[in-house]
Amino acid sequence: MESYLMSSGFIDNTPQGGKRLRRRQKKAVVAAATEAKKRKLSDEQVKLLEFSFMRERKLECRRKESLAIELGLDPKQVAVWFQNRRARWKSRKMEEEYLRLKSENEEAVVEKCQLEKEVLKLKERLSKTEEEISRLSIGINRDQKDVRALESSSSSLSTVNHQIVAEDVNAVEWQEYFIDFMYSYYWIGWGDDFLGM
Repeated sequence: MESYLMSSGFIDNTPQGGKRLRRRQKKAVVAAATEAKKRKLSDEQVKLLEFSFMRERKLECRRKESLAIELGLDPKQVAVWFQNRRARWKSRKMEEEYLRLKSENEEAVVEKCQLEKEVLKLKERLSKTEEEISRLSIGINRDQKDVRALESSSSSLSTVNHQIVAEDVNAVEWQEYFIDFMYSYYWIGWGDDFLGM
């Protein structure tokens, strides 16, 4: 047997051979322990652990031990599963929060662009309105100057018109007086002829 072990490399009589054997044995023990730790959970165990996680994010010692007994696992393995699950849950929550904030940010950027366009349109309308007001105020000032000029000229024209009207009235009155005078003189003169005077 010893010859078999020596030929297969498990036993080496050289000084370095003993070290190799110990390293191999140590690696085999570590691998077996790691394999035991990495034992894959059944679907039923995972479902029960997920259900427990949905009810409570952290386990108390009693709950952890009762769950480990119920699942046939080591309490430390249950604690590690919960720790890993909480890390994944927090990571997912952070990702969801990031996506929500990113979406809100994109909506805010779009709304900001729309508001900026609307502000530009309103500024343009305001500028046009101010130009129109300026143009109208210039026109009103010009019209007011024209009205003042007309008023001053009309007041002088009014005086002249009054004089002309007064002269016309005087002329009309004079004409009527003259016609009346002539008419009465004619009758007087006709009457004198008629009566033989």
